Amino acid sequence: MEAGVTEKGMTANFIPKGVAHVAVAPVAEPLRMTFVLLPNFSLIAFSSAIEPLRIANQLAGQALFQWEVLSETGAAVACSNGVKLQVDGALGETRPKTMVFVCAGVEPEKSASRRVADWLRGQWRQGRTVGGLCTGAYALAKAGILEGRSFTLHWENLPPFMETFGHLRPLEQLYCIDGRILTSAGGAAATDLFIEIVAKNFGDRLADAVLKMCLHGQQRPADLRQRMSLSSTLGIRNPVLVEVIRQFEENLEQGVDIEGLAASLGVSRRQVERLFQRYVGMSPKQYLNGLRLERARGLLTETDLPVAEVAYGCGFNATNTFTKAFRARYGVSPRRLSARHGGASAAEA
Repeated sequence: MEAGVTEKGMTANFIPKGVAHVAVAPVAEPLRMTFVLLPNFSLIAFSSAIEPLRIANQLAGQALFQWEVLSETGAAVACSNGVKLQVDGALGETRPKTMVFVCAGVEPEKSASRRVADWLRGQWRQGRTVGGLCTGAYALAKAGILEGRSFTLHWENLPPFMETFGHLRPLEQLYCIDGRILTSAGGAAATDLFIEIVAKNFGDRLADAVLKMCLHGQQRPADLRQRMSLSSTLGIRNPVLVEVIRQFEENLEQGVDIEGLAASLGVSRRQVERLFQRYVGMSPKQYLNGLRLERARGLLTETDLPVAEVAYGCGFNATNTFTKAFRARYGVSPRRLSARHGGASAAEA
């Protein structure tokens, strides 16, 4: 039996009352879900995952799904907004066919402990379906079960993840289903993944009804990019400018030959500079440096990489140049920011 779950009254506890109803054939046994909450987990990712299960049960009037919520030690867990959630118990045995989901959030490298990773690997070896919500892929990677798999995590954490796990290449999409590995980028994308789970197990009619109850609009495809296109984000429709910015984002470390890129797009460097001033309000170089500093900040807060390595990895040729630019943008030196997150000693700051 799962930790924290008793047989008595088990079924009734998972069927809230509601007005709407969808006829679903009686199930012999509900699908079981175990959610493992890591410190600083994303509350929106967790609730976006578990609420479709609650709604599915409510609409069907029966326990299609049962779930338990665990933490590493069984203690309450604080999510990234500071709210503490009580859990049903500590890591332990799960029943056959249970689907296990790790929900993480900020600072996932620190929150995904070796004990959690080892437990996940054990669940995987026992034939469980294992998943990660938001940055839960860190725990799956530490467990050693992502090799050769399609998976995803929140776009903000993609660069530090790839620095930490250089042999793994996550996809920047809403969610991935690869056999017994299920991952979601977090936020509302968890709803898309769990609507898919409802559909695969109990049909499109129920899934569509759950979607409507969530006021989710429509279910988005798994391979939809997490971030809007540059043209949507910046309100830009000029194809030349969009392509230059795309090249910047994909080549932060080595940089871009603006002269050569402009020529390949059939314009002059001067025209590119005018486009940046008109639509972005800065020069191409300023924009590129801004992208590099954003990437550097993410690496400093989410990895233990030395400042010099971060600087060079983000396209800066000298550490002092990087430090000066970083301090001007964020009001703190990169060493001090790294020290706040355990990456440098006070003496280094």
